[in-house]
Amino acid sequence: MKREPILRSEKVTVEFDGFVAVREMSFELADRELRFLIGPNGAGKTTFLDVICGKVRPKNGQVLYRAQSSGSEVPLTRRKEHQIASLGIARKFQAPSIFTDLTVFENLELSVQKKKGILAAMTTGVKREMRDRIQGQLEMIGLSDKSGFRAGGLSHGEKQWLEIGMMLLQDPRVLLLDEPVAGMTDAETEKTGELLKEITRERAVVVVEHDMEFVRNYSSLVTVMHEGQLLKEGTMSDIQSDDRVAEVYLGKKAG
Repeated sequence: MKREPILRSEKVTVEFDGFVAVREMSFELADRELRFLIGPNGAGKTTFLDVICGKVRPKNGQVLYRAQSSGSEVPLTRRKEHQIASLGIARKFQAPSIFTDLTVFENLELSVQKKKGILAAMTTGVKREMRDRIQGQLEMIGLSDKSGFRAGGLSHGEKQWLEIGMMLLQDPRVLLLDEPVAGMTDAETEKTGELLKEITRERAVVVVEHDMEFVRNYSSLVTVMHEGQLLKEGTMSDIQSDDRVAEVYLGKKAG
């Protein structure tokens, strides 16, 4: 039986000064699903994520999110970014956004107490239950032994994991990640794949990615975009055997 989608779009179109960046893009994401979004440069992948999180408003179409509180679908396309984030959709951009002069623990502390504001979080201390949450998150992202390290001194991969941990402490239901393994070592890439699998035990994740080996190793469902449109959707095996994908994405003409 097919699960009801937690997030879906209906014929979303985005234009910038007459240029169509996304064209009638329809998409469905199930709860606790890891979905990879791939395609050539300029295919519209990042712009599509921008629509979901409220950074860009579409010319036509809509994005609908199934709210946890009511179980009913909520339209997102007229809401502001912070409103969409408060509903449970978190967006991570390619470059990590962390407080480099603070320790790993302090970064996570600020995230878990975000609603209190940075000043309050720095002066009121951390309650035992919050400390336990942070410790659990440190273990999940593999940084328990570096909790007292200054965040600016972490490796590129560790900074990415720290930001993901900060996002998870906001308890989102959907994570949108833009090229999370770009610039990582092979070992960091593998660890990131395992982390994504762990995350999807409780929440859904959409990953824009260009590393095809990473996609092959960790994908279940893949969505291919080309020139702003949905080109193909299925398993990586389905994608690799599709002549249209081979022609427009892999640069091979169908024989």
